[in-house]
Amino acid sequence: MYWETLPNWMWASYYAFLLFTLILAIISIKQSNFKGLSIITIVLIFTTPFIAIINSIGREYGVNEFEHLVTHLQQGSLWALYIIISYLYILVWWGLLFFKNQVVKH
Repeated sequence: MYWETLPNWMWASYYAFLLFTLILAIISIKQSNFKGLSIITIVLIFTTPFIAIINSIGREYGVNEFEHLVTHLQQGSLWALYIIISYLYILVWWGLLFFKNQVVKH
């Protein structure tokens, strides 16, 4: 059976973002910057895509991964809420890392 999916460029940029985040989190741990927050980020980098993939397996025909996530978020599914909170956490982590590096440079 063929399901709809997001474009290949979207998947490539998504996994490149996760890989780049993983590399920066490891560097951040080695430099002792946000050590605890970086460990949480690494855990989220591995668990979030895994949970998203597992829960997207049974999606309806003609629905891509993002539409499936939004539908389940509107229904209050815990896995969808975990995914959204994880992505928000990673974005906040990026913001903290960027802000700290800007403050240190000036």
